[in-house]
Amino acid sequence: MKVAQIPATEAERIRALEEYDVLDTLPEQAFDDITYLASIICEAPIALVSLVDRERQWFKSRLGLDAQETHRDLAFCAHAIHVPDEIFVVPNTLEDERFADNPLVADDPSIRFYAGAPLTTRDGHALGTICVIDREPRVLREEQQSAMMALSRQVMAQLELRRTLTQVEQYSERLERHQLELERLNGELETRSLTDVLTGVSNRAAFDRRIEEEVQRSNRHGKPLSLLLIDVDRFKDYNDSFGHPAGDEVLKIVAQTIADDRRTSDQVSRYGGEEFAVVLGDTGIDGAMLLAERIRRRMEATQTPHRAITLSIGAATLTADMKDVDALIERADKALYEAKARGRNRVVEASLDVTAAAN
Repeated sequence: MKVAQIPATEAERIRALEEYDVLDTLPEQAFDDITYLASIICEAPIALVSLVDRERQWFKSRLGLDAQETHRDLAFCAHAIHVPDEIFVVPNTLEDERFADNPLVADDPSIRFYAGAPLTTRDGHALGTICVIDREPRVLREEQQSAMMALSRQVMAQLELRRTLTQVEQYSERLERHQLELERLNGELETRSLTDVLTGVSNRAAFDRRIEEEVQRSNRHGKPLSLLLIDVDRFKDYNDSFGHPAGDEVLKIVAQTIADDRRTSDQVSRYGGEEFAVVLGDTGIDGAMLLAERIRRRMEATQTPHRAITLSIGAATLTADMKDVDALIERADKALYEAKARGRNRVVEASLDVTAAAN
């Protein structure tokens, strides 16, 4: 047996083969159809799409043969790739010194005839063959040889198409990953743009957006909606006495205290300066007052640097007489004003009486 020599451009050939990313892939109908046609056209019991790897030949498609691969030293196709532009034909293996004692001739599948049309890239690298095998010596007619060369071009067309589709899929996957990353970054950017830097709760812009959405939802579905406006009592005096850094720490403590008592669906926002707002969806005035009092008591019991901090809270619920968001905010703000007027550290529910007193 004469082992085929390694082509002079073997490194480039292997690199070209690997670029198709086809080795050890599952069977595909397009390639199986071509081996079927090769078998019918050449009237051969065995037809293969064979790719010559570093140390083996691997069959992308096979008809009439159980083996998935063989060692390269035994491969007829390893000889065929040396002639990339011609069909390689062995009419009678027993009369050819290169193959007479080849185990594939002496034993199963008992090859007596072989014809392989090279699978050649545009750069002239033969990756393997489409071949037909018979267990009897024979020859191919000229039109059969021409058909085999045509089929080899079709195999290459399928490999090119497969590679293009793979590249498109990979590009799509990368694009999708980039899109998800972009969405994540945009989400982070939006979160930052709607978050108060000092306290970590929502900022005024986030409040304005949320309260507008909740009023619309309440009007549309008839769900209750309440609002708490919260003011840190005598915060200016605290700042003047202990400095702005100490005041900033107090605002952080207040924000956390309010956030700890709210539901996940409730939005806590820094409304401005030392004022905070809590938007309470699906909540009537009783629930709003209960939460407000709980927040007030917790803040009263919370230790803060230098001196105790208390809160004044105004609570209001959206009613039929309110025309828009501003009306709800105004009602809560007037209740807050009343809480401060009554001595601070208290919760006041908005009512018509409160509105009149504030005026």
